Amino acid sequence: MSNAILVINAGSSSLKFSVFRDHGDGDPVVTINGQISGIGTQPVFEAKDAQRRPLAGKTWGAGEASDRTALLSYLLDWIEERLEGATLIAAGHRVVHGGVRHASPVLLTSAVLDELDGLVPLAPLHQPHNLAAIRALAEAHPELPQVACFDTAFHRNQPWQAQTFAIPRELTEEGVRRYGFHGLSYEYISRRLPEIAPELGDSRVVVAHLGSGASMCAIHGGRSVDSTMGFTALDGLPMGTRCGTIDPGVLIYLMRKGMDAGAIEKMLYNKSGLLGVSGISNDMRALLESSDPHAQEAVELFCFRIAKETGALAASMGGVDAVVFTAGIGERSAPVRARVGDKLAWMGVEIDAAANEANAAKISTPGSRLPVYVIPTDEERMIALHTRKVLTGR
Repeated sequence: MSNAILVINAGSSSLKFSVFRDHGDGDPVVTINGQISGIGTQPVFEAKDAQRRPLAGKTWGAGEASDRTALLSYLLDWIEERLEGATLIAAGHRVVHGGVRHASPVLLTSAVLDELDGLVPLAPLHQPHNLAAIRALAEAHPELPQVACFDTAFHRNQPWQAQTFAIPRELTEEGVRRYGFHGLSYEYISRRLPEIAPELGDSRVVVAHLGSGASMCAIHGGRSVDSTMGFTALDGLPMGTRCGTIDPGVLIYLMRKGMDAGAIEKMLYNKSGLLGVSGISNDMRALLESSDPHAQEAVELFCFRIAKETGALAASMGGVDAVVFTAGIGERSAPVRARVGDKLAWMGVEIDAAANEANAAKISTPGSRLPVYVIPTDEERMIALHTRKVLTGR
């Protein structure tokens, strides 16, 4: 007999899931991956095995099973039919914001859910959908324990200087501070890097999590020291459709032009970043293939900011011993890594062109003073590990 853990990452119209088997020794092993897309319109269910081979698929008609409770009930029934003697012990959820209090995963209760509801203004485009999936699963399977794993938790023990804005203290005390995000990804990298390069176990590392949402983190001895995202997931690097760091005076200017908070929020979250600069796409692959000068400017700005933030994060640690690229763009875009590497030549970075094109684990040359790695992230595995620990203590 073994246990199984369901991992859920819920968005506005989609729900990604994984099923991990826990045999009692070592890490849980993923056996199923999948998603339900088109929630609220025309849902589509897809599932694959660990080798990415199709297992099942289903499409509902428009208006059928459009609510999350019905869809999650279908998903749980489908999973339980395929557990082959294993017992589903819990569901672990990615929850974007844990606020000031939560520095570790937590078993979900109605009181915890109410508390997390209070954080919705801090992550308005993510938190509501994370919590909606939790409530829907509780309605469909009230007996199944659920665990919240927070993207902010890994950063909660940063030095106070890295968390504090220079604003009136009463605002800081009510929670207006830098939280940092993508913590589950950074936690996985800090766990995986010493396995790849044991000599870097207690070192100072800058990790670039580059995807549609992008951020960077300074990690010293496996602990977060500083990060580019702050109060919200808007801060730091320009992203697919998000602006990244912006002078607050720009927002005052827009308000005086007549834009209200909703219009500004939509612009900064949905119409900025790579899409806003290029006017073409938020997809890095499309921008790299385009001959439009605005597309090239968007790529250049992205790489410029990555290099700039690398220097700032190195300063937060008093130096840097390695750089790691991860997430979709970081793991698969050799041109972006090459451009960033060129901009970090002053730090001693020298990229091996062949290794970079092959997406090798180490892409710096033997003579590079600063080693550079490409490590695929695995946030789902971290959620499974945390969920197991909350439920079983190991």
